[in-house]
Amino acid sequence: MSREQRIRVDEILRQPAPEGPRSVEEIRAGFRQLMAQMIVPHHSIRTAPTTLGDRPALRVEPAQAPGRGPDGGPGTGTILYFHGGGWVFGSPETALSLTGNLVARTGLGAYSPDYRLAPEHPFPAAIEDTLSAYRALLDRGEDPSAIVFAGDSAGGGLAVTTCLAARDADLPLPAAVLAFSPGTDATRTGESMDTKEGIDPIFTRTALEHTGAMYLAGADPHQPLLSPAVHADLTGLPPMLIQVGANEVLLDDSTRLAARARAAGVDVILDVTADVPHVFQSFAGVLDEADEALDRAALFLRQRIHAAATART
Repeated sequence: MSREQRIRVDEILRQPAPEGPRSVEEIRAGFRQLMAQMIVPHHSIRTAPTTLGDRPALRVEPAQAPGRGPDGGPGTGTILYFHGGGWVFGSPETALSLTGNLVARTGLGAYSPDYRLAPEHPFPAAIEDTLSAYRALLDRGEDPSAIVFAGDSAGGGLAVTTCLAARDADLPLPAAVLAFSPGTDATRTGESMDTKEGIDPIFTRTALEHTGAMYLAGADPHQPLLSPAVHADLTGLPPMLIQVGANEVLLDDSTRLAARARAAGVDVILDVTADVPHVFQSFAGVLDEADEALDRAALFLRQRIHAAATART
């Protein structure tokens, strides 16, 4: 772990903020520019556009022979990956450093749906699209015990809320949920919203409320599908791994989600890394902590897929 690496990442993220709120177009362009700097393991994966549940999606597969993991072992299974971006910006392409690294490290194939974004399509459009993507996998015959949900930031929140929506629709649940710095409290009541202000190099309360209002579009933020960390019944959800950085204003979105999951009897791991920012895993190849966290995440996914396969036999 390198203090110099963490300082460098903080400098990259701590860019001078423009005065006043930015337009949606400016926010989206700035995020694309930031994520274009991330290292994607192109030599270890192959990608192709596809559709899933009537929405465009990106298919990401290991570069080696299908069905084999990077260590030569079984790689059978599917990651359904939900990209981040505050439900307002981002795409499967901007998340490719994360999806690609999970695919490369697990040997599993992935689909990343291009769900609809606010403000053009506010809540609950994103959840409708991610649930539709999951239904599409089930309808084509994929075993739910060989599917895992994963996502970062807003997409991490969607990994949780899509699971809730699937449970409430009486669908079989996936084998696991992996959430990187998930957004799970639209009420913004976590103490870290204030205690990490200024420490977080990316977010402020004002910025989060600006984009959050676009997604809410007047909806009550106290709904379980908007604030699962404080208002959802998580009973019956599959094992969860939540990874978060200690420097995040959204830190308590993760800590309270984990506590609520534990209270509901869910097998949950809360993995907090010191002195790193929101979705620090994006900096794989630059930040040692990012690569180490992705290794832990990949191990978790492989173990859950293996446990489900063992149970089936």
